[in-house]
Amino acid sequence: MGKNVWGGRFSQETDALVNAFNASIGFDRRLYTYDIDGSMAHCRMLAKQGIITEEECSKIQENLGMIKRELDHGDLLDHDDYEDIHSLVEKTLVGRIGALGQKLHTGRSRNDQVALDVRLYVRDAVHRVMGLIRENQRALVDLAEKNLHVIMPGFTHLQRAQPVLLAHHMMAYYAMLQRDLTRFEESLVRVNVMPLGSGALAGSTFDLEREMVAEELGFDTVSENSMDAVSDRDFVLEFLFNAATLMMHLSRLSEELVIWSSEEFGFVEISDAFCTGSSMMPQKKNPDLPELIRGKTGRVYGNLMALLTALKGLPLTYNKDMQEDKEALFDSADTVHICLEVMGRLLGQVSFREERLREAAGKGYLVATDLADYLVVKGSTFRDAHEVVGRMVLFAMDQGKELHELTIKEMKTFYRQIDEDVYEWLDPYRSPDRKKTLGGTARERVQEAISKAKAELSH
Repeated sequence: MGKNVWGGRFSQETDALVNAFNASIGFDRRLYTYDIDGSMAHCRMLAKQGIITEEECSKIQENLGMIKRELDHGDLLDHDDYEDIHSLVEKTLVGRIGALGQKLHTGRSRNDQVALDVRLYVRDAVHRVMGLIRENQRALVDLAEKNLHVIMPGFTHLQRAQPVLLAHHMMAYYAMLQRDLTRFEESLVRVNVMPLGSGALAGSTFDLEREMVAEELGFDTVSENSMDAVSDRDFVLEFLFNAATLMMHLSRLSEELVIWSSEEFGFVEISDAFCTGSSMMPQKKNPDLPELIRGKTGRVYGNLMALLTALKGLPLTYNKDMQEDKEALFDSADTVHICLEVMGRLLGQVSFREERLREAAGKGYLVATDLADYLVVKGSTFRDAHEVVGRMVLFAMDQGKELHELTIKEMKTFYRQIDEDVYEWLDPYRSPDRKKTLGGTARERVQEAISKAKAELSH
């Protein structure tokens, strides 16, 4: 018997190049656990429905269990001459128990079989990613809590803007990851739909109890349209989109770590254990890991675009183009997994240079907005205050001074209601605590955010 699971209507041997080009065993072999779990559930359902006997079911399951254990130990997976993991499992089973093994495929197609396997894989991948997101969030909360007292410049356009708490900055990334977590969690509703029993595209002649298989495999619902079930890869696209968005957030954090660790910024020190050196320049300490995370973001974007493009022109139902979903899916899942692991450990190995951050927050007229707010309190409109403070900044720059270094006499030439209490508003280290609006950078608000995050992480 050949190693393909088809061929009865063919009168010629398949060209070797066709076999090589058509095969997916090189990458879909990682689905073996899901393929066998699905086959076992299908087998039990066939027995319950009287399509095979209980004795036949027992023998099939016993041998499927043996095949799974062998695959767990790395056996059988060197058989690259099989078309895919499904044919490897089925042909191995038939080779051991004969024609009985062929009964297992009753009532199913590789189309609904592979849809099942991929859904099971994506479900596990989502849970793995969610767990790793939580680990990164814990690391961010830990950094925020340890550095609650540290002031730094906040930036817009990569220009110093207003003083903020370093903890507030860290918690911004917590918020990004929380959205990522929510997206992955919500996607499970669409992932956890059981397609088996849809057949090749039209359903099955046999009396299959699809709900039984769904319950055994932990699915919440059963697909309602057989044609859609075998051709749907929206759930893969959704995983790839969520992965791309998550990688974008990791890349933004990576970019800041790269910039902040430069001598020009000097805000952060990354542990030697998470940096590399130069083969030529002995003094170099390079932030290679965040750079790699930043770089790997592009491949995850590429995987999303590749699958979107592969699916965009496909008529119903299954087309071989859909085989292209797996390499994109597996690569993105692997990439996100390792990047989350690396970032989570890296965040535990960084230390912030408090004095450098404090010094940076005290220069560059970062309290200009505070001064404008002060003028509003004194009776000005904000637009007039904005104009006045802009002229004061220009004057201070010409004098080589920061705003708090101007005298009251100098400031009164711009706005006569300014008084000695202005210096409280010109202290960059007091500025964050005035931002008490919900979501602001005041210590009490940031502490609330940390407490809320710790409660979320405890669940």
